[in-house]
Amino acid sequence: MNTTASSTAEGGTAASLIPSLFPPRKPMTAEQIAAGVEAALTVQRRAVTFGKRPFAAVLVGPDNETVLLTHQSVDQVNHAESSLARLAYQHYSKDFLWTCTLFSTWEPCGMCTATIYWAHIGRIVFAGSNDQLYELTGPGNKENFTMEWHTRDFLKGCPQKDVEVIGPLETEGKVVMKESDNYWSTTRSVRK
Repeated sequence: MNTTASSTAEGGTAASLIPSLFPPRKPMTAEQIAAGVEAALTVQRRAVTFGKRPFAAVLVGPDNETVLLTHQSVDQVNHAESSLARLAYQHYSKDFLWTCTLFSTWEPCGMCTATIYWAHIGRIVFAGSNDQLYELTGPGNKENFTMEWHTRDFLKGCPQKDVEVIGPLETEGKVVMKESDNYWSTTRSVRK
């Protein structure tokens, strides 16, 4: 029996059953979005100087301005976004996290999106898309075997939580692509 479908048919979503876990999120301005991406880019730049892959995430508080936590990519299974979401869940309450935003330089993968979902972070903003990442990494890149997926695809059909997704971002995405290519250009296979 599909309990989610039957609960939804009866009007029983998590938000309607436990409204205290879903306080209203403050809308973001274009300036706040740009500042959040810039904060993530700052972390990404630092990570690259230490030889890490160009992926970074920051958690911004309910005021859409205060950076609460930051994280960079550790390796191919410890991504910036999932590591940050787990850290945030250890430090903040679920109702607080629902009003926060996780900014990422790149579109979160399925593992990261699921971790953000389970950590109860209410909004995801990403600059560069997975398709753009594939353009930079190229086929057969041992550093990043890019999959064909999108963050929204993983959240589609989740009636329990309405996680807001903003991205890819045109202007900020171009900056992320340009800066990230400094790293990825050294890892791509030679194309004939």
